[in-house]
Amino acid sequence: MYLEVTGATLYVEVDGSNSLPALLLWPPGGCNLRVWDHLVPNLCARFHVIRIDLRGLGQSSATEDPETQYTFEQYAEDACAVLDHLGITACHVWSQSWGSRPAMAFSALHPDRVLTAALYAANVDMPDVEAQRSGSKLAADRRREDGIATMPSPDGFQVHRSADAVPLAMQAMRKFTLADVVKGLTMPVLIGTGEHDPNLISSRAIAASAKNIELVVLDRVGHNGILEYPELALDTFFSFHDGLDAGG
Repeated sequence: MYLEVTGATLYVEVDGSNSLPALLLWPPGGCNLRVWDHLVPNLCARFHVIRIDLRGLGQSSATEDPETQYTFEQYAEDACAVLDHLGITACHVWSQSWGSRPAMAFSALHPDRVLTAALYAANVDMPDVEAQRSGSKLAADRRREDGIATMPSPDGFQVHRSADAVPLAMQAMRKFTLADVVKGLTMPVLIGTGEHDPNLISSRAIAASAKNIELVVLDRVGHNGILEYPELALDTFFSFHDGLDAGG
């Protein structure tokens, strides 16, 4: 479906029964909501799954005012608008890589809307893209040596209606200081970061800052767990929720 919001038109997909807990997915940088396609069927067994193409990405339109509307605050407001449209008071969150930046901002700025947050490859510092690529290559080599098959990436996960808007949308991370909002993550938080991801340094620091934040280091994973090793990413996500359901 398409939803008109302030300054843009958002493309949204909703899967699974609305009788189940809501789960809002935030995609990695430069990706649209198709990036979650391999995981959604399994997620729908337990969640009402909501995916949004952020403004400027995927099938969403570019924004009317790039300077003021490509911001994490705006992306958080967009998420609230989608939840309001669907009649959802609060949701669980799962994000990957760059998507964990706006997801973290959303969770901290609107804690009343977030039940739990799984922030994979969370990082409050500027990214080291070359080190991320090197780490993902090393992880891929290790999986290959261990006989772990690599699942093909979802079709069309980097196709965008407004390709020129993508780098502008991504620059939102330079307009927001994530370190200032970590203390606002008051809900149960899981950080799942690859052992070969340079983001692990920041992920460890975030996890050490509060007792409600759990860190899981993903074996043989680089920067983008849901694409590199989706089975492991899903297992750790479900284990986190199993622990919460059991009162852990």
